[in-house]
Amino acid sequence: MLDNLKRLCAARGVTGDESEVATLIKELAGPYADEIRQDVIGNVIAFKKGVSSDKKVMACAHMDEVGFYINLINDEGLLKFTADGMDRRVVNGRRVLIGKDRIPGVIGTKPIHLQSEAERAVAPDVKLLFIDIGAKDKAEAEKKVQIGDTAIFDSAFVEFGEGRIKARALDDRAGCCALLEAMKKKPAYDTYYVFSVLEESGSHGARVAVQCIMPDYGIVIETTSCADFLEEREWNRSTILGGGAVVYLMESSAYYKRETVEKITSTAGAHGIPWQYKTVTVGGTDAGSLQRSGLGAEVMTIATPCRNLHSGACTMCYSDFEATCALLAALLDTKF
Repeated sequence: MLDNLKRLCAARGVTGDESEVATLIKELAGPYADEIRQDVIGNVIAFKKGVSSDKKVMACAHMDEVGFYINLINDEGLLKFTADGMDRRVVNGRRVLIGKDRIPGVIGTKPIHLQSEAERAVAPDVKLLFIDIGAKDKAEAEKKVQIGDTAIFDSAFVEFGEGRIKARALDDRAGCCALLEAMKKKPAYDTYYVFSVLEESGSHGARVAVQCIMPDYGIVIETTSCADFLEEREWNRSTILGGGAVVYLMESSAYYKRETVEKITSTAGAHGIPWQYKTVTVGGTDAGSLQRSGLGAEVMTIATPCRNLHSGACTMCYSDFEATCALLAALLDTKF
């Protein structure tokens, strides 16, 4: 399982440019699927027949990641970019890899020695940042990089401390890995395992998939925010690293029925799986698309807590990830 997670995190898959990670997922899911296909928008959908065909389940994790979009190459050969969904405070000074050829670059801005007092007091706006690939001018840069290319953080997968892991794209390759692990067992109901695209830009991929599948139940597997620092008030920490799988009560895109939440927590309790509630309601998931599209579906979301979300140093506790995998497997094995 850890090897698959490493491979998934190493693959490129910025929102709208998910082809590399999609190819890997098809390779990993193929041996366990009764059917597998990729739809027009790019979702990878694997189907596995269940013990019963009375209901349909859609289990969904997004394969796209936050990243950078090259939108200008200036005369000096420096690249300008957009970086939606990221805290600009974690961007400056980072190494990146651009395009399919993984052209190395470094994000920079005006050095601190030349900044005014006001500029030093705030994180630089993305408009003031650039990527340096070592090109002497625009012509040389254009031999390696094109406008429209995407870039990812150059960040290795690292195991450290007491069961901690750090990687670039744990959101939501951890969820994808959990789906792949769950596919090894026969589910209670006919199940569609959806590896969705375009979640970070508004859950467009899941919205398309649910219209085709029309499930009775939807299970979303996510990686979610964690701010469990001593300085942060307890109710604003969202989740606790090492506290187990995360169960959602509500979030910005979906509301979860009390009886649905109780199904999750009772299943976790019956299997001895550690779990915790998410204590803040910010952020959205693919669950909103499942809940509101087609005829609607009963939805639930479980997640793995992660520090430094949407950065090149996403950090999680491996035992939490294992708990999420175990809870997903138990839910898919349950006849509700």
